[in-house]
Amino acid sequence: MLILTARQLATSGHKLYPTHIPISGLQRTILAAGSAVTALRNPLRGDMVAALGETTGYYFLKRMRDQMLQSDTGRQILRERPAIHTSSLNFDELRATCAPGTFGYAYVSWLDAEGVTPDTRCPVHFVDDEELAYVIKRYREIHDFFHTLTGLGVTVEEELALKWFEWVQTGLPMTALSSLFGPLQLSWHERRRLYGTFVPWALQCGASCTPLMNVYFEKQFHTPLGELRKSLGIIPAPPLH
Repeated sequence: MLILTARQLATSGHKLYPTHIPISGLQRTILAAGSAVTALRNPLRGDMVAALGETTGYYFLKRMRDQMLQSDTGRQILRERPAIHTSSLNFDELRATCAPGTFGYAYVSWLDAEGVTPDTRCPVHFVDDEELAYVIKRYREIHDFFHTLTGLGVTVEEELALKWFEWVQTGLPMTALSSLFGPLQLSWHERRRLYGTFVPWALQCGASCTPLMNVYFEKQFHTPLGELRKSLGIIPAPPLH
């Protein structure tokens, strides 16, 4: 009996999860190159940034998954598959029950202040492994938790600072490209501040803090923000002046 691997099933046209789009190796190469060019020209093209991450990150996603498997909490997350979405989290309840100073209060306040929601994350299409597709989905969905923990906003400069942090945490090629080429979009003053202040912070904090893919953030909403930062080894980013 012929037993096909997940990647063979994917390239033969079999969908591995509801949003999966099977593509050939040649199509993957073309999509990776095209999304890289577009994403570097316009870092705000979330769809192209997402496609780049999916088409270039397979081995790094495996490493992230393996890291999760080494942690009791990481294994629980992989087993239970929590989702960050307005259909899975009661944000009105969080606003009503999370006391000022808690992680949940800071998270919801950050979302409200920046005018963003967790529903805007791109679905995963091009990862030819169902479990790894969840890993990158989880990575995208906890991105706003990173903002909350580090205190970074959504300016281009602050997003790039967070990309350096995420590069150290994940090793994903997409974060590396954003970190290295994204600063070309900045003014000289902004680049000087990024490399002189934010990058040293991101490298140190990203390397020394807990692997954040192993954190069940949904169980920490009522934890004081300072206490959670301390337990994870997170040092807030320098303020943007």
